[in-house]
Amino acid sequence: MSLADCRIITLPKISDPRGNLTFIEGSNHIPFEIRRVYYLYDVPGGAERGGHAHKDLHQLIVAMSGSFDVVLDDGFQKKRFHLNRSYYGLYVCPMIWRELDNFSSGSVCMALASNLYDEDDYYRDYDLFIKALKSEK
Repeated sequence: MSLADCRIITLPKISDPRGNLTFIEGSNHIPFEIRRVYYLYDVPGGAERGGHAHKDLHQLIVAMSGSFDVVLDDGFQKKRFHLNRSYYGLYVCPMIWRELDNFSSGSVCMALASNLYDEDDYYRDYDLFIKALKSEK
């Protein structure tokens, strides 16, 4: 998989004067079953999150509140996505390095994941990630 496989997915939005509703169904709105949900919040100004890649995990990243940027890197090119709407999700496929930054005050980042937490699924060292990419070719 490559950076070209990563994309913004527009999620269903039901507009109502009382407040809008968005929902996500695994293997329907997103290309994987949801096995885990986690979220980041109270991120201090100037802080960065992420800084890793996954070997097998698929992910959807959503700005539930506020905004932040996600920088994706497939070892050949980088692309920055600005997330600021709760009905947009960024699909991130396996073997893509990700970094999150530029968090607005009060932002909440939710991530839907295809697998349960597994430390062995992570590349936390960029050089090892690049070596793994080269060995796949």
